[in-house]
Amino acid sequence: MRKVTVGLAVIGGAAVCAATMLVVRRYMQSSNQRVKSSYILKELEEKCATPSSKLRLIADAMSVEMHAGLASEGGSKLKMIISFVDNLPTGDEQGVYYALDLGGTNFRVLRVQLAGQSGIDSQEFAEVSIPPQLMVGSSEALFDYIAAEVAKFVGDESEKFGPLPGRQRELGFTFSFPVLQLSIDSGTLIRWTKGFSIDEMVGKDVVAELTKAMERKGVNMRVSALVNDTVGTLAGGRYDNKDVFIAVILGTGTNAAYVERAQAIPKWHGPHPKSGEMVINMEWGNFRSSHLPLTEYDNTLDAESLNPGEQIFEKMISGMYLGEIVRRILCRMADEADLFGDTVPPKLKTPFILRTPEMSAMHHDTSPDLKVVGNTLKDILEIPNVPISTRKIVVEVCNIIATRGARLAAAGILGILKKTSRDTIKDDEVPKTVIAMDGGLYEHYKEYRHCLENTLNELVGDEVAKHIKFVHSNDGSGIGAALLAASHSQYI
Repeated sequence: MRKVTVGLAVIGGAAVCAATMLVVRRYMQSSNQRVKSSYILKELEEKCATPSSKLRLIADAMSVEMHAGLASEGGSKLKMIISFVDNLPTGDEQGVYYALDLGGTNFRVLRVQLAGQSGIDSQEFAEVSIPPQLMVGSSEALFDYIAAEVAKFVGDESEKFGPLPGRQRELGFTFSFPVLQLSIDSGTLIRWTKGFSIDEMVGKDVVAELTKAMERKGVNMRVSALVNDTVGTLAGGRYDNKDVFIAVILGTGTNAAYVERAQAIPKWHGPHPKSGEMVINMEWGNFRSSHLPLTEYDNTLDAESLNPGEQIFEKMISGMYLGEIVRRILCRMADEADLFGDTVPPKLKTPFILRTPEMSAMHHDTSPDLKVVGNTLKDILEIPNVPISTRKIVVEVCNIIATRGARLAAAGILGILKKTSRDTIKDDEVPKTVIAMDGGLYEHYKEYRHCLENTLNELVGDEVAKHIKFVHSNDGSGIGAALLAASHSQYI
């Protein structure tokens, strides 16, 4: 009996030892995981750092590139495209005008009724998603799809909006991709961005392609203004506020436009406009500088993109890419630090599965147990039961990438202010500068928006900051295009 007791004691002792060893091993694994995760996080924070001194160097580089782009075609990574918009809306415009806003994975058709100084009498729009296959298909298929939706929109409207006898409907076409503008109503595509890739369209006149498609669909409508979304936002902003001087889009992609002195555009060889000013479409998404805090995640994302080596600034700050950068970081943590267990979750390996709206939702999660983070990881990436410590790491990654993007966007705006001498006090005066902002990233990602605005205030100082104001120009690209169609109507 004693031998049995001793045997049981030995077996029990061995089991306790085994259990203890298992606990110790799990603790060591957990500890090792935390150390590795902390190392990757610290490394990320250091590489993504954007101190004010670096941001000022980036702003200086932006200003230099702006000068070079205005001096000659091809002289800079910034296209600095002459928009042929030399008169922005005055508020006197009247009549019914349309806009087509093609800027990303969705497009919108709008109708605006203008009532002169009384403002916008009515507006209506329809939003349509573009099937992914059309983004990489043929130009005819893409524009026929768009024209069919325009035909449907016009076909459903009341007779009171119909044109006067003998007149065509007129449309402002907001085309938010790099275009070589040839006149106010024509321009050839330079390259696609934002996931579009239709090679046969490059070098073609986008207005001519849309016009042919509308004719095929039986739509009697004239494109009277070809407008970049940022130029449209500037026009829409100026309609509401005469101090609007800069427009910035922060959505799926990003761009900026501003009002330049005609005399400061050496590559402009035509007669100077009577206004003495010209709106410049910067195409700032293609900005690149050695001062940009690029990481291995940015470099691999760029290398695997549809346009490697292009749109580097856009890939660091815009809505299409922020969530994907976060995914790549989490994937490395899962691989090297076992962030989500012994294996990398299969869904986490899927490019672009984590979109910026989900990143924003996780970043904004203020619940004690970070419930939104947990649900997002479970629903999108199929990673259940993520502990609170891991959820906090995910939030921190979102914060680092969003903060970097927002601060870089602020540096870009500072570059425009520098180029136009609006960043300093001269003769005890500071010109009032209103910046019209549009795009889902700016509108919905609150932490990003606040960081951007606070960073610009930090960079220019309190005194100058008093004279700078951000306004959200909601749907500025659509309404702005309609306003420019009105100011460039063939009937005035």
